[in-house]
Amino acid sequence: MLSRIAEALFWIGRYVERAEDTARLLDVQLQLLVEDPWLDEGTACANLLAVMGAPLEPGQVGEDGAAAVADRRTVLDRLGYDPFSSASIVASIGGARENARRARETVSTEMWEVLNTAYNAVPSGRWRAVSPHTFFAWVRDRTSTVTGIADSTMSRDDGWLFLVLGRSIERADMTARLITSTASLGGPASRWPSLLRACGAHETFLRTYRGLEDETEAAEFLLLDRLFPRSIVHALAQAEKCLADLESSGQRAGVFDEAQRRLGRARAELEYRPLTDVLAHLPDEMERVQRTCSAASDAVARRYFSSAEALTWVGGTA
Repeated sequence: MLSRIAEALFWIGRYVERAEDTARLLDVQLQLLVEDPWLDEGTACANLLAVMGAPLEPGQVGEDGAAAVADRRTVLDRLGYDPFSSASIVASIGGARENARRARETVSTEMWEVLNTAYNAVPSGRWRAVSPHTFFAWVRDRTSTVTGIADSTMSRDDGWLFLVLGRSIERADMTARLITSTASLGGPASRWPSLLRACGAHETFLRTYRGLEDETEAAEFLLLDRLFPRSIVHALAQAEKCLADLESSGQRAGVFDEAQRRLGRARAELEYRPLTDVLAHLPDEMERVQRTCSAASDAVARRYFSSAEALTWVGGTA
């Protein structure tokens, strides 16, 4: 497969997943601000911007020329609508569409039409006039359509493996950010149901555990469940499998692919340690997952892609 095509498909997978998960994260975080009157909005919004790698710089000004403050409006702008913020939903949709254009001979017509329509709907500005929840629901609908079209129309060849590899790395990274954003708020375990809903996991969790008893079970489900596709362990394992299938060298011992080695080590450190150990240092563990995903993405780029300029995820862990 051409390096250009492989790279484009990898980043389509990452950008589509990033747009969906950012919408999920913002939806639950803004809902928590409404539900919890004791939650300090400025602190919560500043923490969320930091988790997403888009903190406000000292002396930064907003669109009206006044000093920017960490509030709901700033969060929605920087992480939702701003096309020049690399952490925003709009920028992610634009990135996915641009990569689909570069790989137009490989991407199906249906997938291109969905991405192109979503991209062209953004500049109208109408999404700023509707409720944030409506915008987030639209983003989830569009990205889920792209994922469904890819699943049903793409041959399970190397192109498919690169798309799923990008999606899986991004999913592990974003689930870690979702958990970090909620853990940074502190407070009661009652926030975990909101986090489960943000990951689309609440009903599956209830069927698995027959009711939410404590935050430990919710954390175990999102971190370690081998069957739920949005858990960190499942996403890391899926990325490992894609890399192993791409390798196809038939080697009998060891792992020589740097990305596969990093992802496997991160998965094992989560999967084979006591959950209490992980929860005791949860922010640090999630930071480690984010660093691993960033390093694995860089390793994939060095090995398979010819582009000299790497497209990296934002934040201190990138």
